[in-house]
Amino acid sequence: MSAATFKPVPHKGLITLSVMLSTIMQVLDTTIANVALPHMQGSLAATQDQVSWVLTSYIIASAIMTLPTGWMAGRFGRKKVFLISIAGFTLTSMLCGAATSITQMVVFRLAQGAFGAALVPIAQSVMLDINPKEKHGQAMALWGLGVMVGPILGPTLGGYLTEYYNWRWVFYINVPFGLMCFLGIWQFLPDTKPHDRPFDFFGFFALSLALGALQLLLDRGQSEDWFQSIEIRIYFMLILSGTWMYVVHAAYARHPFLSFEILKDRLFMTAAVFIFFTGIILLATIALLPPFMQVLMNYPVIDVGLTLAPRGIGTAVTMVIVGKLLGKVDVRLLIFTGLALTAYSLWEMSLFSIFVPEWMFVMTGIVQGFGLGFIFVPLSTIAYSTLPPHTRTEAAGIFSLMRNLGSSIGVSVVIAMLSGFIQMNHTYLGESLTVYNVQALMKVLPPILRQGSGVGYALLDGELNRQAALISYLNDFRFMMWTVIAVMPLIIFLRVPKSKKPDAENIPAMVAD
Repeated sequence: MSAATFKPVPHKGLITLSVMLSTIMQVLDTTIANVALPHMQGSLAATQDQVSWVLTSYIIASAIMTLPTGWMAGRFGRKKVFLISIAGFTLTSMLCGAATSITQMVVFRLAQGAFGAALVPIAQSVMLDINPKEKHGQAMALWGLGVMVGPILGPTLGGYLTEYYNWRWVFYINVPFGLMCFLGIWQFLPDTKPHDRPFDFFGFFALSLALGALQLLLDRGQSEDWFQSIEIRIYFMLILSGTWMYVVHAAYARHPFLSFEILKDRLFMTAAVFIFFTGIILLATIALLPPFMQVLMNYPVIDVGLTLAPRGIGTAVTMVIVGKLLGKVDVRLLIFTGLALTAYSLWEMSLFSIFVPEWMFVMTGIVQGFGLGFIFVPLSTIAYSTLPPHTRTEAAGIFSLMRNLGSSIGVSVVIAMLSGFIQMNHTYLGESLTVYNVQALMKVLPPILRQGSGVGYALLDGELNRQAALISYLNDFRFMMWTVIAVMPLIIFLRVPKSKKPDAENIPAMVAD
């Protein structure tokens, strides 16, 4: 929307505050419950396998219900969908906190994920629409604070609430902020004019089947030994079936579920690929560092959260800076800088040892936070620069889905690699510990480990496991570094064409509610 056609929206500051709160609430809940799982398990008398569904159910429901966000906003009006989503998310958060059994918790988390799915894409669409095009960079920087900092601060806040209050406050904390969001959106956000668009039920079913099966495969694969399990093979077949059904159906459907107008846009799809890989790095690093610090270095939960918090500060500072640089500096240079900083931080992490000082965690976290900020803001801005405004909400849903898929796949891949590397490294290191090199052992090992007793062997095996785990973590960090480097050549496809005047008919009408 150009400056000539843009009409200032009243109460923009209050709308922005409400939108930011809704974004932070939704993304925070993807990680805030992780540290509370052991406490939930005891309180709800659940097994390890059962309590894992507290996370799985939320992710699956959120992924599936992100898909129809654009259609719902167009059919019923963006404001109505936004209000219903906030109200449902707040209510189900309260029900999660009050759950008395694992069955109730999983059902309520499923509902929470379904209601919360629309919050992030609609929030992004609103931020773009209430700001003129020349301010989109700053708007996306502000909105990106919630998306990027939320998952980083989630474990810190969750650990604090669980440690000093109760795990139920992990969910109750959403209630006051949800009420504030609802009142702000209800009072100040203008609505979009609804329009009739047929809903592709079969396309939605096929994509939901593929996405749901993919999330189940990723979340259950590690515990079920991947393709050695019949359950995982069934999920894989459902992914193939759902994808094949949708592709065949979309080729002949008059109104396919996902708009070809969006999927044919080269710039948007390239940005979506980038945000997919950004999602991998964002949550995969968070999944690896806390157990590295707690298991290998005996950090308390609270200290882990405080040590990792500067990563979010680095992201926040960079987003503010990048928001002002957009339009003055080539976005490809900004994104390349972000990728280079991210790769450098992962290289530094691949050099960690058991005795790495605390300041190294802080320094690498800040550098990675800088890098992610340089990547996320330009991508979130240019992704929609060649799309007509009426497709923004649907495009934002696809963009959010790609980021979430990247996060899910990234976490599953690095955890699976970690387990495999630990077994392999344990075997490799253990080859040197035989009765045939007693002299070497006598010179190297501490006296207590030289004993031929069970205590000595147990301590020796424990240290062997620790060193094998250390090498495995470093291999994972190195793998992510090479993943970032491999994505860099795609920058050449992010050339932004000269802006064109938008058609007046493509500008969504804003009407007072």
